[in-house]
Amino acid sequence: MLLNIKYFGMLAEITNCNEETHEFSKTSVNELLAELFRKYPELEAKDFKVAQNHEIVSNDSNITAPEIALLPPFSGG
Repeated sequence: MLLNIKYFGMLAEITNCNEETHEFSKTSVNELLAELFRKYPELEAKDFKVAQNHEIVSNDSNITAPEIALLPPFSGG
């Protein structure tokens, strides 16, 4: 599956991109994160959530959609 991965905030700074496509043949968010941590080792030390089709998902979730976003912590008021 070809994934469109979007990075926000400090995560975009680490990857030096806001968005990229990534060929992914596995099934879970954990497996995707393992691949991204190999590509961008600094990501592993950061706190962030993963969204799939605009919904936060757990790392144990299966990837069922091509749009993934990595979201750093944010605050609102």
